[in-house]
Amino acid sequence: MVDADQTFVIVGGGLAGAKAAETLRAEGFTGRVILICDERDHPYERPPLSKGYLLGKEERDSVFVHEPAWYAQNDIELHLGETVDAIDRTAKTVRFGEDGTLVRYDKLLLATGAEPRRLDIPGTDLAGVHHLRRLAHAERLKHVLAALGRDNGHIVIAGAGWIGLEVAAAAREYGAEVTVVEPSATPLHAVLGPELGNLFAELHREHGVRFHFGARLTEIVGQDGMVLAARTDDGEEHPAHDVLAAIGAAPRIGLAEAAGLEIADRAHGAGVVVDDRLRTSDPDIFAAGDVASFPHALFDTRLRVEHWANALNGGPAAARAMLGRDATYDRVPYFFSDQYDLGMEYSGWAPPGTYDEVVIRGDAGKREFIAFWVKQGRVLAGMNVNVWDVTEPIQKLIRSKAQVDTEALADPHVPLDGLAS
Repeated sequence: MVDADQTFVIVGGGLAGAKAAETLRAEGFTGRVILICDERDHPYERPPLSKGYLLGKEERDSVFVHEPAWYAQNDIELHLGETVDAIDRTAKTVRFGEDGTLVRYDKLLLATGAEPRRLDIPGTDLAGVHHLRRLAHAERLKHVLAALGRDNGHIVIAGAGWIGLEVAAAAREYGAEVTVVEPSATPLHAVLGPELGNLFAELHREHGVRFHFGARLTEIVGQDGMVLAARTDDGEEHPAHDVLAAIGAAPRIGLAEAAGLEIADRAHGAGVVVDDRLRTSDPDIFAAGDVASFPHALFDTRLRVEHWANALNGGPAAARAMLGRDATYDRVPYFFSDQYDLGMEYSGWAPPGTYDEVVIRGDAGKREFIAFWVKQGRVLAGMNVNVWDVTEPIQKLIRSKAQVDTEALADPHVPLDGLAS
């Protein structure tokens, strides 16, 4: 039973944490809600950091989840720029801030997110080496890309995942020279496999991006604290004024680990283990967003998802579970990307090795199509490229687990809605 005397603490000021706080109030919780953020900015959404805001097409204020006044208006105790450094599960307290403030909780939500992986090579201390995860990173990188564009400068990007490609697209729109270094044979190999990865390689090549596949950075060369070049393990040297490390993100599990909560193995994302209601191994502690490793019955595995929709939906699901609501979390993973004139949405989960074939509906050459990752006739994932308003039928297909006729799946004249019946 939840009552007005209870205190719910949320650790993490990203989208998941902010939406959890919003949901607690929307669901009628009248107790104390404490939201602790280690950044000084109010909670914000991350997609614009590598898209509209980075390109200068969106204003800074547009990234925030709520207006600053919203937190006080909804009696949310917001602590900005303060870090939680300990959880005492026996006393049910968290300790945070420079003065070691202790606050007792009845329910605790960990929405600590993820942090960018660092390049472990010489030269990463140079001024021109960047990461992109936080608003401050995006602000700095936006000015860097604009300066590179004005001066015909060159950026080397380590990693051809979503962040690497979106920054590459932004850099080219600013007019900067771009080289992307990627150890796999294609961009996005771990997500899309080689079949669709090549499409993104060609898109970027058409816009002047150079790729160096099958290689890793081994050193960033500099002089007087500034970047001059980036070297790879095959002996190549690429001129550079700046370098972006876009080699993935790691869940911020340190707080949970120190508290003795169960952590998933690396094969399942190395996040905080939660059940289908986002409860951790401690029934009074929940986890949501990038940091949570949750079971997904649809794919018969445990997933850790770093995308916007997981934070958007996971935070509210965790809040409802904290309130004792029946709130099973089983959303189909979803993400989107915008690069040049290509917009795409992806639903599902189908890493290389999990599918038999990729079925294309539409014209891949014109980049107007839907791709389906299929195993034994069952659709595991779908990606629509410059084709819109099809996410719902794609997710219906995935959820149905139905065996579909792949010829009908590839035929644009056959309605998607009928294939899942």
